[in-house]
Amino acid sequence: MKKIFSFLLLAPLFISCTQNLVTGRKQLDLVSETELQSVATQQYKTFLNENKVISAGNNRDAEMVRRVGTRISAAITTFYNKKGYTSVLEGYQWEFNLVDSKEANAWCMPGGKVVVYNGLLPLTQNEAGLAIVIGHEIAHAVAQHGSERMSQALLQQLGGVALQVAIANKPVETQNLFMTAYGIGTTVGAILPFSRKEETEADKFGLYFSSMGGYNPQEAVPFWERMAKAGGTKPPEFLSTHPSDETRMKAIKANMSQALKYYKPVKR
Repeated sequence: MKKIFSFLLLAPLFISCTQNLVTGRKQLDLVSETELQSVATQQYKTFLNENKVISAGNNRDAEMVRRVGTRISAAITTFYNKKGYTSVLEGYQWEFNLVDSKEANAWCMPGGKVVVYNGLLPLTQNEAGLAIVIGHEIAHAVAQHGSERMSQALLQQLGGVALQVAIANKPVETQNLFMTAYGIGTTVGAILPFSRKEETEADKFGLYFSSMGGYNPQEAVPFWERMAKAGGTKPPEFLSTHPSDETRMKAIKANMSQALKYYKPVKR
């Protein structure tokens, strides 16, 4: 009876695992991409209304963010369409905004809703460095890492209820889970092991995506070195949501030869 009970308890989790077309890895999938994109559209609008957005019309940095994002998103759209994986970016309506904040951060919500904080620009230093970051954040979205984190959080904290049910019954808690899942909050300790795996995947595919957009992937090495120096004292890797600097750099260098195959410089 114990075995039968355990099987019945775990069966929905196996049924709810799907294979991601980008990474090839099976992921827990309790929420649909369509639902998440709908929530993202609302949350993105709210975030922009509550923060100072720097207009691209009269600011070179904001224009650079939009230019880099547009080139990378166009390149990966072409790439996945040619592979016959149009569903990877189904429903995406790309937006790229620079926000006035001292925080060195960037993120991408489902559907291609991207924000870069201008506190990050002293670390990116140039357009190729910015491309490494935007490619990384887009990789999180198209690899559905946020969906995976959201599914884990719904299962662990709200009992695995459907997203719309969670929104209706616990709107504040669900909003907090969403913001956390997309790097706009504090990561929940229980899902840290998955986060390190997701970060490594985002490094890898972000490298490919920035290359497809016409940016030299080799800029990733000095950029992450600058990030490492700016990071100060860090906890041991097993307590961190990110790979250690040494682990990250080793993986990036291992993926560099493949990334360079996608690299075709564009005239600026």
